[in-house]
Amino acid sequence: METITELATLANVASPSDVVWNEECAYTFHSPYTTDQGIVVDLNTFVGTCQEMALTTSSRGIFVRIVKRRQRKENKAGALETVSVEAPTKLALGVEGGFTTEEDQFETVCTTSVVVLEKVGSLVQIAAEIPYTEESKGTFPTMVAISVDSILNHAGNMLRQDVKTWQLDQDDIQVSKYAENLPFVDNGVEISPDPKSWKCESSGATENLWLNLSDGYIGGGRKNWDGSGGSNGALDHFKESATQYPLVVKLGTITADLETADCYSYAPDEDGPVRIPNLAGLLEKRGIKVSAMQKTVKSTAELEVELNANYAFDAITEAGANLTPVSGPGLQGLQNLGNSCYLNSVMQVLMAVPELSKRYGTSPGGSLTQHNLLQNVPPKEAAGNLLTQTTKLASALTSGLFAHPIAEEIGPDANAMVTDPKYRLAPRMLKNVVGKNHVDFCTGQQQDAAQFLQYYLELLELQERKASARLTKGDGPLYTTSHLFGFRTTSRLECQADQAVKYKDSATETIWSLRIPMEKAVPKPVPRLSIEACLDSWASETTIDGLQWSHLGNAKHSATQKTRLTNFPRYIVLQAQRYTLGPDWSPIKLEVSLDVPDEMDLSKYKFLGPLPSDRVVPAESADTEAKTADGPTTPAVDEAALAQLMDMGFSLNSCKRALTAVGGNNIEAAMGWVFEHNTDSDFNDPLPDVGTDVSPEIGKAVAESAVQSLADSLGCFSVDQVRVALEETNGAPDRAADWLFSHMDDLEGAISALKKNRAPVEPVGSEESVSLEDGPGFYRLTGLISHIGKNTGSGHYVAHLKKGDKWIIFNDEKVAVSEHPPKEHAYLYLLQRTDTIDSPHESY
Repeated sequence: METITELATLANVASPSDVVWNEECAYTFHSPYTTDQGIVVDLNTFVGTCQEMALTTSSRGIFVRIVKRRQRKENKAGALETVSVEAPTKLALGVEGGFTTEEDQFETVCTTSVVVLEKVGSLVQIAAEIPYTEESKGTFPTMVAISVDSILNHAGNMLRQDVKTWQLDQDDIQVSKYAENLPFVDNGVEISPDPKSWKCESSGATENLWLNLSDGYIGGGRKNWDGSGGSNGALDHFKESATQYPLVVKLGTITADLETADCYSYAPDEDGPVRIPNLAGLLEKRGIKVSAMQKTVKSTAELEVELNANYAFDAITEAGANLTPVSGPGLQGLQNLGNSCYLNSVMQVLMAVPELSKRYGTSPGGSLTQHNLLQNVPPKEAAGNLLTQTTKLASALTSGLFAHPIAEEIGPDANAMVTDPKYRLAPRMLKNVVGKNHVDFCTGQQQDAAQFLQYYLELLELQERKASARLTKGDGPLYTTSHLFGFRTTSRLECQADQAVKYKDSATETIWSLRIPMEKAVPKPVPRLSIEACLDSWASETTIDGLQWSHLGNAKHSATQKTRLTNFPRYIVLQAQRYTLGPDWSPIKLEVSLDVPDEMDLSKYKFLGPLPSDRVVPAESADTEAKTADGPTTPAVDEAALAQLMDMGFSLNSCKRALTAVGGNNIEAAMGWVFEHNTDSDFNDPLPDVGTDVSPEIGKAVAESAVQSLADSLGCFSVDQVRVALEETNGAPDRAADWLFSHMDDLEGAISALKKNRAPVEPVGSEESVSLEDGPGFYRLTGLISHIGKNTGSGHYVAHLKKGDKWIIFNDEKVAVSEHPPKEHAYLYLLQRTDTIDSPHESY
């Protein structure tokens, strides 16, 4: 106790507003559950770590050790609690009718102690440790006891995404506008109360039947894209009736509680589930007495619960297949924090890349705490350090330290073992540090995996450049993570007036986004085409109307354009643009299967230099922004079109860019441009001023007095943010303010892009010192990210990775050998250049 008393003055009391990490180590995934040592929380800083990392930047400290273990509860009869076998009927967790939670079966036993740690050489040793209990707390110095209690009783800083009740993120079901004045055909049709007599009037099917509330027609439900589902009789009848009778109800879901009935509107402006307040009256006209009806079939929601309760979703998650679970190094699942499967899938694919698993991971049997990128990072800063959190996650995935035992090896208690908290990795800290300044990724909503990948790579590159001294080998240049995926494109523009040619190089990109040319698909039950057709469509010649040519006196002439890859990077991420806009401008998913081979030859998409016959426009003309004698070359943006485009949820700058690119007023063409270019690094940047050169002064230092003055005036931006804006706008306060407000939806992302494009201050690791990697155009498919859902802002993501000669499915925490990897349904494809297989880049 004497040693503890000596350090009592270091103890602080955690208030509700303080950040307290009492559930997980800031450097590793060690938690109170993982080992007998649990974690130790510093009484001074409130940061929890494993014991080995507790004194990273100090030599002595006082901590509270928290150790937890899970054990089965005993029921009133003294027997151990078991899992209910009753099937769930509600899309919820921890509520009646929902899924059974772990807390229904288990309880947690927690032990705590106060410990003083000292660093002796490079080792952290225990100088004193005394158990801390209700009985013993009175023997501790008062300040120590108060501090310990404040930490143990604090809610902690983990995001509250693992809530006990969970509902799928769906829009509220609205009342159909057709319900009140729905046409009724008095044709004498009455519906029998006997379910055995119900059948589809067009096909004779006896399942999934829907009653038309206008004319009493019974038809089968919708046919799914894969041929499954209903007979489509109800929808076909709606179309045959000249779309006069849009409302239907699912037979078998009608009970005295009409809220449980499945109602649907086929009207194009609703086309989805609806509520029908006058349903009872409409049913009574067909002889249906709702008070006497019993539920006989599963509702749509219950069918969706059943689908979610299964191991997999359709072909993507290989439903129906007897998948063999696997576990170990490189086979570690990740807990879903609530719509975080996009992050889980992206990180599984990235950290399977050998260069990244080497840079950020830990080899099996290695020490997590000895990783170079974890050293000398103060505990208080670890949770907010992107490189630290990337290392933390990568090391957990690659080391196998937290992998649960294989179910077959555990026996009858397998499910309890694999859901034990000691084996569950929740990437909260990484999600926090990536999303903290992003308007979308800071939320608990589902996000686009491609956008997250691109944003994460941009943030990671910025932090890697700051830490270049720790990532470079000797005096060599810095190779960033983005370098592995980086490529440029070269576009050949040919003037149709005189066949003069101009070449334009793009900025470095990390995702190759491909439009799916549905017009070329084979219209089978499911439209089908090859990935090569998508690549050919990307590389095909297009025509640009009204392009002005400075070498012809700024006369307007059409031009043809062809685009090719400038280099073949070590890895390519292909994005299949499976999402487009429907007739009502809402996002829809293209129902199409892609034939994707395991090996691809992309050689024909490589830029091989100007053609011998090319008459290239002189460089001074090519570099001059095309202008007319009367004014700017860019078309005027139609304000009505701009407003309509912005109503769809896109930013002002992206809408201006889209309309400018297609002539100024063509909304449909602009939407096509948006879906093609939404991953461009400058997608949300303001258009450059036409007719003015970029000032060479942009990016230079500005007076700190001006920075502070504008920051004080605006009041809602940090000094660092204001400084970047002033540097970008050549010190003009009004333009800087406009720039800041126009980028508020992703301010940190815009700042990162600016810093990335400026010449770095430090010559070591500068982008110019490392050329983009190039090699032969032969690639092998090594990874997939697939999406299930109507659009990328909802649904579920799953990853598949090639490990040796087998494909492995990563469905959040469920990891298994894949029998049928869904190559035809994937959203993102990871390709590796074949000459680099088994030859990782030595600079990582």
